[in-house]
Amino acid sequence: MLWRSAYPPIFDQQVEPGLWLDSYITTYVERDVRQIINVHDTAVFQRFLSMCAGNIGQLANASRIGSDCGLNHGTVAKWLSILETSYIAFRLPPHHRNFRKRLVKTPKIYLWDVGVAVRLLGIESAEQLTTHPLRGLLFENWAIVELLKGRFNRGKKSNLFFWRNNAGLEVDVVAEKAGKLLRIGIKSGSTLTTDWFRSLNRWLALAGNDTIDPSLLYGGNTPWKEGPVTVIP
Repeated sequence: MLWRSAYPPIFDQQVEPGLWLDSYITTYVERDVRQIINVHDTAVFQRFLSMCAGNIGQLANASRIGSDCGLNHGTVAKWLSILETSYIAFRLPPHHRNFRKRLVKTPKIYLWDVGVAVRLLGIESAEQLTTHPLRGLLFENWAIVELLKGRFNRGKKSNLFFWRNNAGLEVDVVAEKAGKLLRIGIKSGSTLTTDWFRSLNRWLALAGNDTIDPSLLYGGNTPWKEGPVTVIP
């Protein structure tokens, strides 16, 4: 699923995903980007794209990405905006509620199509994804995009955020619902472990009356309830 992408031609024309996505990325870099900005060295922009794919699920730190690409902070910030306006990438904002804790205020970066991220990372087959170190973040990226699609297809704006404090507690997705916060944990593994529920329980204790019963999306096949947590396959 992550390998095949979600672009329609791959399905209705039965095109091999790797070939189509490589052509799409090349066309985007060599034609579309040049129409938006004056990029003289497309190889640098391609490297920048690959760095963004390598940083999915991470804080969108323009200085760090720039140092890895040989670009200054201003150029990276400008190019990130271009990825957003051309629907290649988006930034997931942090939620502002602090519960008396200092919060991370930098957004996270994700790509709108996980298949594009997979190709930019140089992954050449679905089998390679099973042991790839970024498999969990690619799965997280896919899940967040599907949640956003669900909102947009119903004519609603995004209500999704992430939450992280300086004590190390992090929430993959927080959805605002009528003044309450719904925590959604995302795990790519197919076998549930008790460790997954520890941070969920810490979140419940911290958020108190401001939260509703959380959900946990995982890569397995069995739905059930684990205390207040709804486990979604």
